Amino acid sequence: MMRLSRSSGSLFAWLALALCGSASVAFPATRPNIVLFLADDLGQRDLGCYGSTFYETPNLDRMAREGARFTDAYAACPVCSPTRASILSGQWPQRTGITDYIGAPATPEQWKRNTKSLPAPYVDRLALGSPTIAKALKAAGYATFFAGKWHLGPEGWWPENQGFDINMGGIDRGGPYGGKRYFSPYGNPRLKDGPEGEHLPDRLAIETTKFIEANKDRSFFAFFSCYSVHTPLMAREDLRKKYEAKRERLGLAERWGREQERDVRLVQEHAVYAGMVEALDLAVGKVLAKLDELGLRENTLVVFTSDNGGLSTSEGWPTSNSPLRAGKGWIYEGGIREPLIVRWPAHVKPGIVVSTPVSSPDFFPTFLEAAGAGTPAGGGASAHSGAVMDGRSLLPLLKGGSGPERSLFWHYPHYGNQGGAPAAAIRSGHWKLIEWFEDGRLELFNLMSDPGEQTDLASREPRVVERLRGELLAWQRQVGAKMPVPNPHYDPNQPSGRAANRQPTAPPAPSQAPARKIN
Repeated sequence: MMRLSRSSGSLFAWLALALCGSASVAFPATRPNIVLFLADDLGQRDLGCYGSTFYETPNLDRMAREGARFTDAYAACPVCSPTRASILSGQWPQRTGITDYIGAPATPEQWKRNTKSLPAPYVDRLALGSPTIAKALKAAGYATFFAGKWHLGPEGWWPENQGFDINMGGIDRGGPYGGKRYFSPYGNPRLKDGPEGEHLPDRLAIETTKFIEANKDRSFFAFFSCYSVHTPLMAREDLRKKYEAKRERLGLAERWGREQERDVRLVQEHAVYAGMVEALDLAVGKVLAKLDELGLRENTLVVFTSDNGGLSTSEGWPTSNSPLRAGKGWIYEGGIREPLIVRWPAHVKPGIVVSTPVSSPDFFPTFLEAAGAGTPAGGGASAHSGAVMDGRSLLPLLKGGSGPERSLFWHYPHYGNQGGAPAAAIRSGHWKLIEWFEDGRLELFNLMSDPGEQTDLASREPRVVERLRGELLAWQRQVGAKMPVPNPHYDPNQPSGRAANRQPTAPPAPSQAPARKIN
């Protein structure tokens, strides 16, 4: 277990010691550049290399062929802000206190929906004293850059306050809600407007390539945190028309299932969303092309992942995560299983497929080790004197080895906007246990034989349930997990605060669809 002091001075002192001659730390011959792409609301099945036959993602598919593709990578939470805090800090969301998307009612007293429980309180910003990847790499001599969505607190808690030298577009909003949203003018105080109609994904890619070119002769960390493919559902007109024609050519039609009180989309055929996915892929491709152009390909560690599952039960119902169950806002696999692609030609052989389960806190120690700052071990009890690093480096897996057995955990004591209820879960090996807090119901799934979580085995495997629930409870105590409480104002005779109906079938929303300020 590795502890990092909460004070930035102590953090930098530790890093200086680690990077300046500690006998236990081995420097790589040449420190890599690091580029992290984080998509927003992109489901695992939204990429061609993960099975999509409607969306087109040639750049990411090529990246997967040239590097490693993880089949069992997870977000630390089924909604965005907690996962983002976990990636930056290397900690479970429960340690940062950010356990729901920032902007949701932060205390039970603010809750107005008719639900059985009152959600637990959460912290609405990433503490300035928190360890972050950017602070650590900056202390190690890296130039640091952020572009895109932040959503981790108000001004004063933005990327420039958390270790990033440059911030292009990272503010408090959960989506591109200013100006013309995905098109310039953006109305974003950290991103100057471009020409009328300029497309946001392309603009952020251009800003990222400018940073890379300006720092090509030193080590750099570029975090391209895409606003795509979050709502509002808006695509370039040419891409929308392309996928409308493709949908017609393939004879695709809407098909719907039911997930408790919500409809769930079962077929990928939404033309606007498909255009957004392709624009995201084009942005990634532009950055990768710049690395090639500058001769930086070999020793640049490039990582692509997402912050939660695809949006399939709300807010336009734009994608399907099938065969994974449900989507964003749910603790089922559709809400938390993510694409994860890693390319580092100098060290990672092409075409590797990794099935070991990994999660959001693992990026921090991975980047530390790649930068020559040691191999921090993960896990362990929290302490008032320091902050625990929960993640584990992925480098052994990328080099073809295996890591020690461990369990992964989720604790979401909230109601999102997508129909899910407060719940916690543990994955241990191929077993996954879910505990629903409204009624204490337990579900057990064998993800090896049932990745779609269709067959609940809790009644057949009581010993497995007992073991996993005990481990989950111990972890919840260890990280100080907060719990929801019964709602004294709940009225079972009134509409549920979890229900929502999709609109009647209609053509896909036009590219200038109205914005919805939802996480």
